[in-house]
Amino acid sequence: MRSMLALYIAPQTRTGLAILTLVVVVALAAPLLAPHNPVEVDPAARLLPPMSRTASTATTDQGRVMLHVLGTDAVGRDVLSRLIYGSRVSLSVGFLAMLISAVFGSLVGCVSGYWAGWVEAATAWLIDVQLSFPFLLLAIFLLGALGGGTAAVVLILALATWVNYARIVRAQVLSIKNQGFVEAAHATGATTLRILFVHILPNTLAPICIVASFSMAQAILTEAGLSFLGVGLDPATPSWGTMLNDGRDHLRTAWWIAAVPGFAIGFTVLGVTLFGEGLRDLLDPRRAR
Repeated sequence: MRSMLALYIAPQTRTGLAILTLVVVVALAAPLLAPHNPVEVDPAARLLPPMSRTASTATTDQGRVMLHVLGTDAVGRDVLSRLIYGSRVSLSVGFLAMLISAVFGSLVGCVSGYWAGWVEAATAWLIDVQLSFPFLLLAIFLLGALGGGTAAVVLILALATWVNYARIVRAQVLSIKNQGFVEAAHATGATTLRILFVHILPNTLAPICIVASFSMAQAILTEAGLSFLGVGLDPATPSWGTMLNDGRDHLRTAWWIAAVPGFAIGFTVLGVTLFGEGLRDLLDPRRAR
């Protein structure tokens, strides 16, 4: 009870939750909040500074004055609109990567911890192989082979983090499988699947949730890094990483192209990290006061 109260009172937890809520609301309401089409190109309005006004060249909005609150990029696309729609891409990629890696890694860790012998040895070998590869080089190679795209990026990011779940869940299962309630389930004739998914796996949810919060922040940063290097999402996709890539050649003349998505990435990762720390304090009994 005290730890739950501390979660709600802790300023960092409230701050993290507020940031996450804001970013999620912006992502969900992107069609309503974005003032312009995020992929519409206007060569006559390229590299405009924030708060610039232009006359629309689109057929449907001919003659209408358009305000670019955060300026435009090198091909005349509105930075604010791309920033708003980019929140959708970054959050969805980070969440899907976290979800896939959490499910796969937890299952591998659960199986490895419950069954000894060759199953445990094979899982340990698989984890060692995964950890032996430099992730960035492996990601660039696989994305080059797969051709990039959102699905490929999600799979690569999931591949990068499933080991964290597997190792933690395996350690938890090793300490749980010999406890009294598991032996009682064995005595009542419960099947192996029931023991794993009803009695053991639910008791590992606390560390899984903690790792998930931090791995989502890592996934957002990694996706932005891969897109910045030009091997992630399609360059036309309005994501924060591609916006950074678009602005790196104009840092002196049009700083806002790279500064705005850079701030958004840091702001979102800060929110996820702060919330993850609060979640850790809530679910870790050793930190309860």
